[in-house]
Amino acid sequence: MGQLSRRVAVTGGASGIGLAAVTLFAEAGARVAVIDRQGGEAAAELRRANLLPLVADVADEAQMEAAFGAVRAEFGGLDAVVVAAGVNGVWAPVTSLSVSEWDTVMNINLRGTFLTAKHAVPLLARGGAMVLVSSINGTRSFTNTGATPYAASKAAQLAMGKMLALELAGAGVRVNVVCPGATESAIERSTVRRGLDSVRFPVAFPAGDIPLTKGGKAKAREVAEAIVFLCSEGASHITGTELYIDGGQSLIL
Repeated sequence: MGQLSRRVAVTGGASGIGLAAVTLFAEAGARVAVIDRQGGEAAAELRRANLLPLVADVADEAQMEAAFGAVRAEFGGLDAVVVAAGVNGVWAPVTSLSVSEWDTVMNINLRGTFLTAKHAVPLLARGGAMVLVSSINGTRSFTNTGATPYAASKAAQLAMGKMLALELAGAGVRVNVVCPGATESAIERSTVRRGLDSVRFPVAFPAGDIPLTKGGKAKAREVAEAIVFLCSEGASHITGTELYIDGGQSLIL
């Protein structure tokens, strides 16, 4: 795999794919800044390892500036940044979505990605890496009718990753995007589904909609393994690339 990053920042690092990435980096001996709006028990638990828990809302510019200021003070710089903070938000027909419901998803998923890049890029050393966690939704799969804000934000993340890959290539910084499919994560529990029967096309998959596992979801650690690889020297010539981690799900949806 090659040498792993030594100083890493992960947004959304207190749960799901973000936490799985934090765990893998820490297991490999990296110092990891965990940026998440969750505090309390989550932050206390993370303090047991060689980690720097930082409570911040990724959509709040002042909080993100302060978080990366703390990273600079503690680490001096960064070798990798993982943008894993995100929400599904409300899935509903577009005519019933409120502006605030749209804005909530865009602020966390897209504005949060922008603010992370804005404040993390100046800390990235030459040879560093950034990985954005997008999704198959909005990039290769469009069957989750009603998930319009989420899919739009994830498509925008993919475009942002490609733009940043070119922008930062001269500085020797690589930018890639992972696009997971269905993954075991707490994000599903916070998803609000409303009035979808009127807009959804019924499709049945007797053997499950994930061909590789006959419907079994990916484990967060499986996605994190790919993230860690993309941040390693083993991926030193990979930039501007999206990696689908979905067991073939997006090939049939």
